Amino acid sequence: MLELIFFAAPENLASTIAFSVLGLLIGSFLNVVIHRLPIMMQRESDNYVASESGKEPVHTTRYNLIVPRSACPHCQHPISALENIPVISYLMIAGKCRGCQAPISKRYPIIEAITGLLSGYMVWHFGSGIAGMGAVVFVWFLIAMTFIDADTQLLPDDLTLPLMWAGLLINLHGTFTSLDSAVIGAIAGYLSLWSVYWIFKLVTGKEGMGYGDFKLLAALGAWMGWGMLPLIILLSSAVGAVIGISMMVLGKLGKGKPIPFGPYLAIAGLIALVWGHHINSQYLGLIN
Repeated sequence: MLELIFFAAPENLASTIAFSVLGLLIGSFLNVVIHRLPIMMQRESDNYVASESGKEPVHTTRYNLIVPRSACPHCQHPISALENIPVISYLMIAGKCRGCQAPISKRYPIIEAITGLLSGYMVWHFGSGIAGMGAVVFVWFLIAMTFIDADTQLLPDDLTLPLMWAGLLINLHGTFTSLDSAVIGAIAGYLSLWSVYWIFKLVTGKEGMGYGDFKLLAALGAWMGWGMLPLIILLSSAVGAVIGISMMVLGKLGKGKPIPFGPYLAIAGLIALVWGHHINSQYLGLIN
């Protein structure tokens, strides 16, 4: 039975369904990561500042991805196991807290559904071997970073750096690209946006992007190699332009409001991982 799920060939229905269900469960956990990781970072920063000033820690209670138990932010009603089934629970309770009937954000089941669908598709496309399982983990990291950056304009080192090291590790035997290309991709990915950042800052006196964007592109370079970086940068710019213009047309983008670049890099990286070689070959074919 396990052979039908793990190390199966692409387009295997059993492994696709299994990893889709796993993705739903991980999507529920990613909701916790997206909400809590920025708070954990802020608490750590507050305590560090207090320590440097010779003061007592500001935050003394435990707060991590496990503690405290998930609860309604309005009435503190604890979320039971039956209320925490991905997507299904949201539909069963009609999107409202059982304790106070306060509405629950639709984003929770959406993230769970996206994670499930993309996890299943990665296995359908790559199979459930090393490449497929690596692609699934790649998707999980990108989903978490996309929504954290959208909320806070931050790309935590706790996510970008492990993703980069995972990219180098999975390419030790050339899963997606050669190890040489992965190492050069990580270096070139970081330095390319780092250079743009400093040129923009010297010309305008403003910061056009954050250091997290450099690290995310370095991670994408580690996963797919230096040859995929031009496509990723081009795709991220195109995605950003489409989404930015759409938001302006719909009136959802306020004047002077910062636009996180991480989600566009994440979408571009996902496209490049699945269809990048095909896009590049088609492009080179047109040139020739």
